[in-house]
Amino acid sequence: MTRSRAQEDGTPGELAALYYAQRASLGLLITEGAQPSDDGQGYLKTPGIYTEKHIEGWKKVTSAVHEAGGYIYIQLMHVGRVSHPDNTPHHRQPVAPSAIAPGVEAFTATGMQHIPVPRELSKEEIQTTIQDYRKAAAAAIAAGADGVEIHGANGYLITNLLEKIQTRGEMSRVVL
Repeated sequence: MTRSRAQEDGTPGELAALYYAQRASLGLLITEGAQPSDDGQGYLKTPGIYTEKHIEGWKKVTSAVHEAGGYIYIQLMHVGRVSHPDNTPHHRQPVAPSAIAPGVEAFTATGMQHIPVPRELSKEEIQTTIQDYRKAAAAAIAAGADGVEIHGANGYLITNLLEKIQTRGEMSRVVL
């Protein structure tokens, strides 16, 4: 569940470090979803984990958690079609395995808006997205995280990809 405590550019700030440090006594924390790319963002003020600035912001969070005696995994989350152009840094159409709108609204800076039909990813773009996840995982470790978790629920990109592959009977060929 997002905390919406990131800066406008997706960098976790001091409020995020405080929030997670306050919960470090739980032992292992799994963060809110952090997008692995611009295309992965779906909500306002959610953290990214794909730029140097993001890594520096997460270092403050992971250090605060470690100092308080906890462990922290950064959750990687690409929302896919559950996005609105107003909520991403590049203001592009959301992406998904198929051009099917989720049929829901998204909260934006100007209020609730219908989510548009996403642009279908090409096979090459799916490979690029896989690389985005790999880079984000490496960035999370560089930021001091003890590990990563891949978010694969709630109708987000991973769920939609797996559903499409399963429908086509290609599940045995899935390699991430």
